[in-house]
Amino acid sequence: MASDGSDMMLYWGSGSPPCWKVLVALEEKKLSAFQNKLMSFEKKEHKSAEVLAINPRGQLPAFKHGNLCVNESDGIILYLEDSFKKQGTQLIPDSAAGKALAYQRFAEAKNLHDALVKIGHYVRSGGSDPEELKTRKEGLATEMLVWDGILAKSGGDFLCGANFTLPDVVVAPPVILLARLGVNLEKFPNLKKYRDLMAERPSVKKWWPPHWADSEGPKWLCDV
Repeated sequence: MASDGSDMMLYWGSGSPPCWKVLVALEEKKLSAFQNKLMSFEKKEHKSAEVLAINPRGQLPAFKHGNLCVNESDGIILYLEDSFKKQGTQLIPDSAAGKALAYQRFAEAKNLHDALVKIGHYVRSGGSDPEELKTRKEGLATEMLVWDGILAKSGGDFLCGANFTLPDVVVAPPVILLARLGVNLEKFPNLKKYRDLMAERPSVKKWWPPHWADSEGPKWLCDV
């Protein structure tokens, strides 16, 4: 079925990689007419009745298509690709080998997300043990080296080769965020090239976190 997205509603938060990747997916699938509402994490608007009516966990993104609610960013992205396979960018290849690689990289992306979140949660909760923080940062650096190697061997500009696919939707936002948080991507040359390429992709650029224009990110990760 074809759609312009006008019967869809997305609640999202600025700077959140899970929200950003859903925004990217909607653009890539040519669903740009979707309705959306930017919610403030600081004001705890993600816990509002408006969001809870769609997502009882009070988390963003929260997504509705007609009367159908879909939550969890990966679930939303898979739903969009499955529902609009022939529209916009094809995010899952047709071949068995292409599917296998795309799904593998898509699942692997959680490792990068989790390594970043472990540091963020520790810093935000007031964690002050330098050895613990060092261990978490080393874990992130190790994970980034894995992705740098994946890109080196991909055979193209993207994670699965010459085409932008499902894993690029989910990996691009956290990689861009890493640079904002101070990671010196010169240590990860393939990730740096990838970050710069993704930052110029129209679907990514259109939904650049609005609050980033007025502030510099906290440099938690300048020693990674």
